[in-house]
Amino acid sequence: MNKTIRSLRTYPMEELNKIKTELKEKGIKIYDFGTGDPKEPTDPKIRKALIDALPEVSQYPSVSGRRSLREEISKWFKKRFGIGLDPDSEIIPSNGSKEAIFHFPLVFIDTDVPDKKRVIFGTPGYPVYERGTLYAGGDPFPVQLKEEDGFLLRLDRIERSILEETKIVWVNYPHNPTGATAPVSYFEDIYGICREYGIILCSDECYTEIYFDKNPPSALQVGKEGVVVFHSLSKRSGMTGYRTGFVAGDKKIISDYKKGRASFGVATPDFIQAAAEVAWSDEEHVEKRRKIFMEKRQIFIDFFKSINLQFLYPEATFYFWIKAPSGLTGEEYAKHLLRYGIVVSPGVNFCSGIEILENRCSSEYFRIALVPTVDECKEAVKIWEKAHRELRI
Repeated sequence: MNKTIRSLRTYPMEELNKIKTELKEKGIKIYDFGTGDPKEPTDPKIRKALIDALPEVSQYPSVSGRRSLREEISKWFKKRFGIGLDPDSEIIPSNGSKEAIFHFPLVFIDTDVPDKKRVIFGTPGYPVYERGTLYAGGDPFPVQLKEEDGFLLRLDRIERSILEETKIVWVNYPHNPTGATAPVSYFEDIYGICREYGIILCSDECYTEIYFDKNPPSALQVGKEGVVVFHSLSKRSGMTGYRTGFVAGDKKIISDYKKGRASFGVATPDFIQAAAEVAWSDEEHVEKRRKIFMEKRQIFIDFFKSINLQFLYPEATFYFWIKAPSGLTGEEYAKHLLRYGIVVSPGVNFCSGIEILENRCSSEYFRIALVPTVDECKEAVKIWEKAHRELRI
């Protein structure tokens, strides 16, 4: 087995799936706040578009995707962020954002240039930034994100020698797992540093449409040169199982990436693209989803305050980043909640492998994803309150 794969921890969501199966076998009702896969139905218009597009004869799709989809994405991006994107040279459809994020370093890390294969990313964070780097033969460089910095990746505090060796920087705002957001001024600062050192700035923006207070910006609002953004319909439109999104930005990078992607077998099926066109063209269903997440968010704001759990106020995403009760790690508290059927994600799941190996992983937090329905959230907090009351530290 490939030694890189062998050295990795089990992917956190797979671990959670195993635990949930064991709970079901014991007959325990599960309230799953672990994996970010909300239960709200996909809008009927989107489902109908997919069904209507199912072909009588199925043929291979192209990596470039349907031009009509790229045009729809371009219109949406202009309306949402005020930035024009050329449908022919600055946009590629993707199968959600995960596969595109994972494959990106495979195209842009040149292992024959040892002094320019470092990849910087924040931790806690999405595990795929590190895993994609490792599979591509790059050198991961996790940067610990701190609450006092608003969980922003501070590139300005990294040594010049490290930046000179860096090929890619990953940022993710709104942020998984903390729900933190970043202002345009932050993107301006980080963009300037990336341009100075010839670094590709990759911005994972799949949560920009799940917001409550003000709509988050895109990295492309500060410049296109050397910038690539990753968007998805998974969270915005409740299409996690459809696997559809897009990559956009610097036309030279997009051109090179398109060439690489032709080898991966990741062209999006035509009928999925038809559904995606409808999703990108409609905001009504997105607004409805935001209202539902806002209702769920309020349930947990009130609940966590009532039991005195400290949490980061989520301005966006459907996540809460919470400190475990004093005297417990996030993992210990998560195991306690499991006995009552409450599934949460320990903070250690979002630490980089390097941090874990070097025993630098912050273990005091855990994350919940507002996945269950509103009614299930109301049920869950009653059970959680009992679990918390019966906690013995």
